[in-house]
Amino acid sequence: MRKQLEFQEVIGYQFQTPGLLSQALTHSSYANEKHMKKGSDNERLEFLGDAVLEIVSSEFLYHKYPQLPEGELTKLRASLVCEPTLAFCTEPLHLGDYLQLGKGEDMTGGRKRKSILSDALEAVIGAIYLDGGFASAKEFVLNFILNDIEHKQLFYDSKTILQEIVQENGTQPVEYILVKEEGPDHNKNFTVEARVNGKVMGQGSGHTKKAAEQAAAYQAIRVLKK
Repeated sequence: MRKQLEFQEVIGYQFQTPGLLSQALTHSSYANEKHMKKGSDNERLEFLGDAVLEIVSSEFLYHKYPQLPEGELTKLRASLVCEPTLAFCTEPLHLGDYLQLGKGEDMTGGRKRKSILSDALEAVIGAIYLDGGFASAKEFVLNFILNDIEHKQLFYDSKTILQEIVQENGTQPVEYILVKEEGPDHNKNFTVEARVNGKVMGQGSGHTKKAAEQAAAYQAIRVLKK
């Protein structure tokens, strides 16, 4: 209960029905382990939150980019509400720390798993929508997901953008070098360096090599754009 009060302070929203937040933070592995009644996990709230996120992000992009055609708007929306970007959005909230996970899921890195984090974030949106209405849910999405979208877009397309920057400068292609691999098979953590002309420009970690490369490219872009 204390953790849920803390999370409400983090997001700046006070639930009238705390049970909705509790459900939003409950993963199916925890509900199954505790033999909770069917529908006690966050999957139904995630379904609802996904729909709210789609309409809020669609309206936001429609007004922010009046010149963009439908196809470009769809592509941009997809990049902002996809699993990796939503998981990225949960980092400042430390959402993983507040989740109720089954012991097995917790021990195998569930608190950092992108699919679990992105689903939980959508469930929180759904819970806020049911608790405080559309305006409250919209405010949450604008504050924590659609804020600083240039950086989010940069993160999503980091490998492509880094390659374009490097090509413009006429330098060699980016190299991604795996420098560390640790953890058991079910919970691997990879560390990758992004190198340009042999020089380390960025380093990133992730549970897959692809995620580590994306994080390394993002850091490299931030260095090159300074």
